[in-house]
Amino acid sequence: MSKLPVISGKECIKALKKVGFVVFRQRGSHITMIREDPQCQVTIPNHKTVAKGTLRAIIRQADLTVDEFTKLL
Repeated sequence: MSKLPVISGKECIKALKKVGFVVFRQRGSHITMIREDPQCQVTIPNHKTVAKGTLRAIIRQADLTVDEFTKLL
């Protein structure tokens, strides 16, 4: 398993858009993204840096590995 990168919320959103996620809604500083096939929903905090545990949970919810996610960046 590779090391998690330190990224912002905007960079995370850009990476997830590459695998089919679209912005569904935003409440405050949290953006909810959805994907139709396979159906999935993730919430990304739009902060300067996303905490490592939060980023790992987002990657897990999106059914990606850390390596796959780093390649999308």
